[in-house]
Amino acid sequence: MICNLRTPPAMNRLSNDEIERLAHKRAGAKLGWYFHFAVYVVVNTFLFALSYFGLRERAWSMYPVLGWGLGVALHGLSVFLIGQGGGIREKMVQQERERLQRQRSGGQ
Repeated sequence: MICNLRTPPAMNRLSNDEIERLAHKRAGAKLGWYFHFAVYVVVNTFLFALSYFGLRERAWSMYPVLGWGLGVALHGLSVFLIGQGGGIREKMVQQERERLQRQRSGGQ
């Protein structure tokens, strides 16, 4: 597991409510990945059993395992690396927040 030891600069400007909201959002994203992975394992176990014990013409179950596995891996990267890595997301959120505040106050 990758550990980000330093706090991104954008995190220092967040209020307690914003930190709470961001924590809930990240926890929800992680739970979503765990659920996605669990469904992947259950469904592909069933497909493997069907391929091996039922329809023995060819080992076709590897195709959904590989394709869906790529999706699960990319989902995991987006949740565990991009979602918290390097403050990229926080910087983008801060830029959008500042842009929206400028628009609200009338200045572009």
